[in-house]
Amino acid sequence: MKYGMNLLLWNGEVTDAQMPVCEQLKAIGFDGVELPMFNLDLDYAKIGKQLDDLGLERTAVTIRVEEDNPISADKSVRAKGVELNKKTLDCCAAAGAQSLVGPYHSAIGLFSGAGPTEDEWKWGVESMREMAEYAEKVGVMLGVETLNRFECYFLNAHADTARFVREVDHPSCGMMYDTFHCNIEEKSIPAAVKAGGDKLVHIHISENDRSTPGEGNIRWKQNFDAIAETGYDGWMVIEAFGLALPEIAAATKIWRKMFKDEITLATNGLKFMRSEVEKRK
Repeated sequence: MKYGMNLLLWNGEVTDAQMPVCEQLKAIGFDGVELPMFNLDLDYAKIGKQLDDLGLERTAVTIRVEEDNPISADKSVRAKGVELNKKTLDCCAAAGAQSLVGPYHSAIGLFSGAGPTEDEWKWGVESMREMAEYAEKVGVMLGVETLNRFECYFLNAHADTARFVREVDHPSCGMMYDTFHCNIEEKSIPAAVKAGGDKLVHIHISENDRSTPGEGNIRWKQNFDAIAETGYDGWMVIEAFGLALPEIAAATKIWRKMFKDEITLATNGLKFMRSEVEKRK
């Protein structure tokens, strides 16, 4: 297993100011970090070199919004979504990120008042297939993310995401599993974990209140039992949110402090993940 930490806990983009944090994360024992890729104009090659020097591997995460929604009824909006996803993949390649995860299949925070239509599903598959073909060219794996019903309406259940990536039908397009979204949406944790089968390429470990993994109400035994049963041995990344950045706090609806400090969260979260994985070997 490879253990990572999502840098969104500290900031919405990676700058020189985050490098001391990354150095601490390496010292704690993390194998890599997950880079937020919202600002596509940063020098990602420089960031990749800095992280290489620290001995940290990386994955990346991004989103799409209403103006670049890959399932929009407006063809030009769909095209913009695909274009920006491709540009994000270029940034991943420059930074040496192995995979790009997140809800870039549709616009986050946009709702129609209903579930996805047949047309939206078709447009989503077409957009993602084009993106997957490009991902293969630049050597990055896609990990499509399931989100709960309060954040999107397109892919809310892991079984739906599994069906989606199988219809995309490309070796560079897989799916990820997220303990936070599963806690809201799924009736069976084992079924949700196992839905992806060979398409499962990434896991987010996230507590029910988005703070320190292992200190809340997620059914951790069921999660780690099911993960072990699949034989999964890829990236397991802590995704937690706090108050460090006002726009991230607003987007994730974090109004109060729920942990001592970021490094303590990362330290305790890593110990928790490792102990749960080790006891099932």
